[in-house]
Amino acid sequence: MHPNSAITAVQILWTLTFASQLVLLVVLLGRDRAKRFPWFTIAISLTTLRLLALKLLAGRMAPLTLEAVFIVMADISAIVAVLVVIEMGRRAFAPVRRLTWLAGALGVLLPGLIVLVAWGPWPPLQSLAAGSYIANLRLMQFAAQKADMLADLLTVELGLLVVLLGRRFGAGWRSHTQRIVIGLSTASITQLAVQAIWQIIARTAAPHSQAEYDRIMGLREKMFNANGVIYFAVVIWWIACLWIDEPGAQDAEEPPSNLTPKPEYVLSQDAEAAEDAANAEPVVTPGETEPDATSD
Repeated sequence: MHPNSAITAVQILWTLTFASQLVLLVVLLGRDRAKRFPWFTIAISLTTLRLLALKLLAGRMAPLTLEAVFIVMADISAIVAVLVVIEMGRRAFAPVRRLTWLAGALGVLLPGLIVLVAWGPWPPLQSLAAGSYIANLRLMQFAAQKADMLADLLTVELGLLVVLLGRRFGAGWRSHTQRIVIGLSTASITQLAVQAIWQIIARTAAPHSQAEYDRIMGLREKMFNANGVIYFAVVIWWIACLWIDEPGAQDAEEPPSNLTPKPEYVLSQDAEAAEDAANAEPVVTPGETEPDATSD
């Protein structure tokens, strides 16, 4: 095989992730999980579409057009990610009153916004307000990055709340809601950690040669590959958890059959009782004599 045609680690990771995403969609649709988690299903579909578009469109379109396509898809995915957090919060704390739920949601949102504002860098306002086509693309890309980061922060907070309080409100360990949130939180923690580490490296690193620059960029690729491996493991976790029914799901769908006797069993008991009554010998009470069979 030619050395240039060798399969790289990135290609293997893309193939495994894309295949696992398709399997997860089959499980969500085939096991009727999509009805319970519609926004989560849409988020997985968008991620699968982005992976497929990256494979099919890269190198086949003009760079600026390709960038615009992926920035628009990133904006849509970021919005859906926030909606997934809301969906999981409503599922996990469904018995809570609406005002209490809104107050809790506000309590989760405020720390996320504070961290988002403190987590830079923020570009100058003049560059965001420029009216050129390139500036608009940069603004959309910046909005997608910040919305995605906000979704990750909210997901981590929601995951902590669900683990601590979910059992009290019906989202225990073996529920689909808690397991989906645990997977989302794991992926979000890894994503935030990779972003934070790379920002530190980018600010402090000062390569003095091409070899040092290549080493830093190789470290970046390894970090992003590790992030992809974690996400692939999370998708496998979702496939296994969503394939299995929640405890009590069978009992809720099919009531126990031993509470009421079957109709044919009741009819057979009545028939046996009637037959026994017909074949029973007459009872003679004291003072009476049995009728003589030979008398007229």
